Amino acid sequence: MSTVFRTCPLCEAVCGLTITLDDAGHVTDVRGDREDPFSKGFICPKGASLGRLDEDPDRLRAPLVRDGDQWREVSWPEAFAAVERGLAAVPGPARAVYLGNPSAHTMAGALYGGAVIRSLGTRSVFSASTADQMPKHVSCGLMFGHPLTIPVPDLDRTGYLLMLGANPLESNGSLCTAPDFPGRLKAIRKRGGRLVVVDPRRTRTADLADEHVFVRPGTDAYLLAGIAHTLFAEDLVTVDVPVNGLAEVAEALRDFTPETAAQACGVPADVIVRLARELAAAPAAAVYGRIGTCTAEFGTLTQWLVDVLNVLTGNLDRPGGAMFPRPATEGARRRKPYATGRWHSRVRGLPEANGELPVAALAEEIETPGEGQVRALITIAGNPVLSAPNGARLDRAFRGLEFMVSVDPYLNETTKHAHVILPPPRILNAGHFDFALLGFAVRNYARYSPPALPSDGAPPETEILARLAMIASGQGADADPALLDELILDGLLRDTGDPAERRAALDGSSGAEQRLDAMLRLGPYGEWSGGGDLSLRKLLDNPHGLDLGPLEPRLPGNLATASGRVELAPAQILSDLVRLRARLTADTPEFLLIGRRHLRSNNSWLHNVGPLVGGTNRCTLQINPADVARLGLGREAVVRSAKGTLTVPLEPTDTIMPGVVSLPHGWGHEGSSQAVAAKNAGLNVNVLTDEDVIDPLSGNAVFNGVPVVLTTP
Repeated sequence: MSTVFRTCPLCEAVCGLTITLDDAGHVTDVRGDREDPFSKGFICPKGASLGRLDEDPDRLRAPLVRDGDQWREVSWPEAFAAVERGLAAVPGPARAVYLGNPSAHTMAGALYGGAVIRSLGTRSVFSASTADQMPKHVSCGLMFGHPLTIPVPDLDRTGYLLMLGANPLESNGSLCTAPDFPGRLKAIRKRGGRLVVVDPRRTRTADLADEHVFVRPGTDAYLLAGIAHTLFAEDLVTVDVPVNGLAEVAEALRDFTPETAAQACGVPADVIVRLARELAAAPAAAVYGRIGTCTAEFGTLTQWLVDVLNVLTGNLDRPGGAMFPRPATEGARRRKPYATGRWHSRVRGLPEANGELPVAALAEEIETPGEGQVRALITIAGNPVLSAPNGARLDRAFRGLEFMVSVDPYLNETTKHAHVILPPPRILNAGHFDFALLGFAVRNYARYSPPALPSDGAPPETEILARLAMIASGQGADADPALLDELILDGLLRDTGDPAERRAALDGSSGAEQRLDAMLRLGPYGEWSGGGDLSLRKLLDNPHGLDLGPLEPRLPGNLATASGRVELAPAQILSDLVRLRARLTADTPEFLLIGRRHLRSNNSWLHNVGPLVGGTNRCTLQINPADVARLGLGREAVVRSAKGTLTVPLEPTDTIMPGVVSLPHGWGHEGSSQAVAAKNAGLNVNVLTDEDVIDPLSGNAVFNGVPVVLTTP
């Protein structure tokens, strides 16, 4: 028996795990790592099941090549040769790439995903970001100059937290990396603070809160605008950071009175006024909004208003407010105007954001003939047939691709369309460092997990992506992937002292580890930046991770805006308020559909693990009992939207507002080759969602507030 310590890669909480292995390399036990200074032994059911996921018998162990409707296992050289032939037949502009959510949780995705994109020679780049979080990136890019300069609530010191569209007791948090999020919320109340949750459902998080406020789906922007209006009207504004545009924001929100906001969002005007006064009076407060507010028609406006409130109450960049993490691998950010729309999608003319086009446009880019039509696709750790809007259309579109290659451990609803599947090895065969997620951590922290098991002969995922990049750039299937690492390291070290000396000093048994070492040494705590002595060696010597201290004020030094100030009134955002005003007079549908999260689930990729399926983790339509009685419904209902129809089992509950129904995201595994998932197939909610409806500023898909009609079967 042996014990290894590792960061859990299954969600954004980055909890430390203590994993016991037998002599054959099988996981016999998974517990929380009590010596991890950040997670302190916390573990959720997903992390506890890591061994079952890692050794899932349905995971692919060898590459697959499809001949017609038949699959055959091939060697790795044969698989890469097939990829080379397939990509060579399609020119760069007709290629596309899709990166799924799990790619943000791997070193491979963080270090090599960009290289794959650049090598393809295409602007047809899609990812789960436009099904999840792009509004936050766009609003922060416009306000702070960089899409990754994202403030997070200082959970451990705040005295008042207003939370919208988030349910961290079941999702463990998002764009706010906080192991034991439930414990941190309980601590707010224990020290005399106050937690207010705004949500169309009384979630587990809402049950924990001091107050739960029901809000009509998709209308959070009205609520926040009403709060901001009140701050201006009652002279409660306190701004302690350098800003431009304060007067412009006051004028732009002049019409959004609490009474007007209440009409749209369903929150009483007196509650809106009280929330404004409480935020202003709290010694330290933070506003936090997540996926429920991002995946809505006014996602970018809502995320902008979240940080407008943090600014107006004097809580941006102060302890206990909304603060900016300082991750260990953060590089310098040049000051320049942030922009979106540098190019547009071919069919609908939708603007890019952060180098990506909306995933809502992927099907039409495949289906529509003409110059630039997508004819070849690479998917990396994603299942857009289940996770993108109108997934049924994507399912049909993928059948028409000339070539498709998927990097994925499963034959699933998306990868079944691929011509080649390249499965990464077991989770414990890979090194792990959270490049992206530690940039959103509520406390500065770093931890590296080296591979826990030796290679079984298959290439690591880092090498798989490096070879894809080499193939896509025309270097061929036999090109040495180490050349890519050397090229990138050369760029990292070129202007940093003696590059040759520093290159020779790097630790690491792989190109990925050496790149991590270089980034740590050059980062804000590293020996080459003068910030400390952090390096790969130091992380290896501290396998439980290192506490790098509480969040500290960083403004204006970390701003990347051209002015060096917070841009409170970006023109693009103020112009979108016209759309928000216009929606005030629109008819309200009888029912609005929202998604929901489960503690033992994560999108579509944990449904083949027995312990994580069943119980409360069910694919049912939650509906208020009053609506069931009014419509005369039984155990099932037919749900119709502008795009599709589903017959769904009902789960009546008074935890959801009348006029709102909820179906979880990521299901729809009927006919799957994954045995457990097929037995618990559920229904794909994205049969109902509409790819034609997006948040125009970010291109984000709209999954919350979808108009639907319910009838008896």
